Amino acid sequence: MLKGKNILLGITAGIAAYKIPYLVRLLVKAGAKVKVVMSPSASDFVTKKTLAVLSKNQVYDSFYDTHGNWNNHVELGIWADLFVIAPSTANSLSKMANGSCDNLLLACYLSCRTQVMVYPAMDLDMWLHPSVQNNIETLKGQGVLVKEPNSGALASGLEGQGRMPEPEEISEHVQEYFEKGKKWLGKKVLITAGPTQEAIDPVRFIGNHSSGKMGIALAEHFEVQGAEVDLVLGPVSKQPDIKAGRVHPVTSAVEMLALSEKHFNDADVVIFCAAVADYRVAEISNRKIKREGVEDMTLELVQNPDIAASLSKHKNKQICVGFALETHNAIEYAKAKLKKKNLDAIVLNKHEQQGEMTFGSDKNQVHIFNKDNKEFVSEFKSKKQIAEDIETCLYHWYFN
Repeated sequence: MLKGKNILLGITAGIAAYKIPYLVRLLVKAGAKVKVVMSPSASDFVTKKTLAVLSKNQVYDSFYDTHGNWNNHVELGIWADLFVIAPSTANSLSKMANGSCDNLLLACYLSCRTQVMVYPAMDLDMWLHPSVQNNIETLKGQGVLVKEPNSGALASGLEGQGRMPEPEEISEHVQEYFEKGKKWLGKKVLITAGPTQEAIDPVRFIGNHSSGKMGIALAEHFEVQGAEVDLVLGPVSKQPDIKAGRVHPVTSAVEMLALSEKHFNDADVVIFCAAVADYRVAEISNRKIKREGVEDMTLELVQNPDIAASLSKHKNKQICVGFALETHNAIEYAKAKLKKKNLDAIVLNKHEQQGEMTFGSDKNQVHIFNKDNKEFVSEFKSKKQIAEDIETCLYHWYFN
């Protein structure tokens, strides 16, 4: 996934430029934000309009737009998380290697603060020419990732090395680049999130105000960091932005336990973030209960399973993390839950923070404890930032 990544895509005047619209489509589909900068002659092979429609962004090919406004190459270079130049002609490679700057693409290259990935594409004899190879070595020495061209049929009619890789291959290279260095690659994380709803009759239920925002933020953040995430999610209005097939919707506590059990044994980290109803109705009516003729009603309730305690007592390799929401004696109760439920760590919320209710809010402040008496107290900030704090604590406490 390239969710949230900024890809600056440079196109120079090679015949392989006709393939780049499909590359743009693949990158955008994978979640990337794509901006395109072209050398002046690249539009002989691919149109700006096509690239603008597919990237959903303005396409840049000169220092000034048609209204005389400056296209800021410095801002483009700073914006990018990765600068991919494909195809890159021998002419552009030479200018890059020698610091020439006679077009906007080259100005972006010289201003770029992030990694540059280059895909040379040209005829066989041009690729093998000593001057081109010298330029390639110079660029490599400057830290540019140079992807050698593939072999095959060339535009000249010759067979040999010089073909730009297909868009699918370039897209894979980009994704592999962002995967490197991710802390949670190869790890599986199971997260429960949201409320449960315990039916009274076909239209009524016992529930709570949980929005699921904290658990969703955790799932999204762990996936960005390379983890394989399974999210067991109660009824919520916001849908998570994680890989298809990794969200497992449930309604009741019993359903949440069953799906959590299914994924528990494979998990390296299990985070019990859901606000599970403590009780359910002993006998659910199969039709809507009418109020006519009924002055008072008594519902018989039975305890729901304690999902965190049920699963944690069977843990093997898993690091199990609970959540506690308290209105008073918060630290005392949270530490008691940590021990009672055989957890490795617990995240303490308070019912109200900085004048905002924890349930439904986009912000929170947490106190994280682990069984080895390590602690972390966050600032009051967004739940996305809190998710990063929780992930960082777990990584440094258990996997660093």
